[in-house]
Amino acid sequence: MKYISTRGQAPKQSFLEILLGGLASDGGLYLPETYPRFSGEDLMAMRGMDYRQLAFAILSRLTDDIPAADLQVLIDKTYTRATYSHGRVDSDFSHITPVRRLEAGLYLLELSNGPTLAFKDMAMQLLGNLFEYALERAGQDINILGATSGDTGSAAEYAMRGKHNVRVFMLSPEQGMTPFQQAQMYSLQDANIFNIAVRGVFDDCQDIVKAASNDLAFKQKYRLGAVNSINWARVAAQVIYYFKAYFAVTRDNGEKVSFSVPSGNFGNVCAGHIARMMGLPIHQLIVATNENDVLDEFFRTGVYRPRRSVETLHTSSPSMDISKASNFERFIFDLTGRNGERVAELWRAVDQGGSFDLRHGGLFDQVSAFGLVSGKSTHADRLATIRACWERYATLIDTHTADGLKVGLEHRVPGIPLVCLETALPAKFEDSIVEALGRRPERPAGLEDLEALPRRVEVMDADVQAIKAYIARHAND
Repeated sequence: MKYISTRGQAPKQSFLEILLGGLASDGGLYLPETYPRFSGEDLMAMRGMDYRQLAFAILSRLTDDIPAADLQVLIDKTYTRATYSHGRVDSDFSHITPVRRLEAGLYLLELSNGPTLAFKDMAMQLLGNLFEYALERAGQDINILGATSGDTGSAAEYAMRGKHNVRVFMLSPEQGMTPFQQAQMYSLQDANIFNIAVRGVFDDCQDIVKAASNDLAFKQKYRLGAVNSINWARVAAQVIYYFKAYFAVTRDNGEKVSFSVPSGNFGNVCAGHIARMMGLPIHQLIVATNENDVLDEFFRTGVYRPRRSVETLHTSSPSMDISKASNFERFIFDLTGRNGERVAELWRAVDQGGSFDLRHGGLFDQVSAFGLVSGKSTHADRLATIRACWERYATLIDTHTADGLKVGLEHRVPGIPLVCLETALPAKFEDSIVEALGRRPERPAGLEDLEALPRRVEVMDADVQAIKAYIARHAND
């Protein structure tokens, strides 16, 4: 299994090579040279598998440079009862991503039982173990550089804290996260964790990460790697729970299922796209955005028009306050028929602050063949959805999940199960829950006084050179 860049100018590499490398040398993102396909017989065999078995069945098709026995050990080490339980469900390795039935044909896929109460844990915990395995095998160390709008940072840091040969430099917008999200990250005192609060928005943080990663001399000297969903292993690990949910809500492989996915950086819904390309019978992937509706605008009009940093809004679903969706490039690569030259041309315009329009030439007409549709949710919408979900189903959801449920219901097709992806526990967005319901969400034991813990964080301007200098000073700590 070899991987190629979405921009077509980087050498083919193996799974472990791209695991440690992050962005491709040409600035693109890696994807499999060809997608492995699961046949009807394969799906029938997978239907009875638990989460660990599914993880092995899928990931073993995506890597041929990790011996099967080692891959099984990494999976077993990752997906355990101890890691994925906060008292919400009777979790064991068979039920790591339980499906909650709201009503006939309508479900929530619960993805927030990990240590940081967000869906990012589902992939990040595996990524931490993969990094440690690959670095020990190669006798190397690595400096992880990442950007977060809320949940990626804490999930990465909790997965990497204390890992051998790994340091994490995580950029976050100074004002762009909830107090709970900030405290989860900034309270960590581990010596290998470095939090940088950037005076700006998430897109400033993401631009800095890309600029440092595209400085190939700097990247090589300081051994930079990535844990954002630009890292293929993150997306690959997220593919697993689409299969798990599909089998949970269907009885045979002749049925199709739609998934509604709260979307910021397009990584979560990109995993659904990959699952569909691998043979999972998906009817629609519903892209749900908040007021930062760049993706919704594209799927409605064919125009991809990222906003400037000053135009990005701070909303009550802050993890989706993103204007430039990194993983969107992977989808466009497939949409163009895997034309790296065309993708590079399109992203040159984006990287220069522009946009692109796929309505001409018929390319946008092909989007429907991939089964993607979209919609937008506002603050008023998500509060109303939180109230309705509580009153109708006695189920408390967070703001991002509310966006997904609201938009998903707009695209619901009679007779086709709709699975809405839960992305975080309500406790992470307390103020909005209070505004919607007049009550505070329950917190898992041990997190009651999280915001009162001492903090370890550096506040810096959105200055690429200054942040590169900070990394250089601490890269060998």
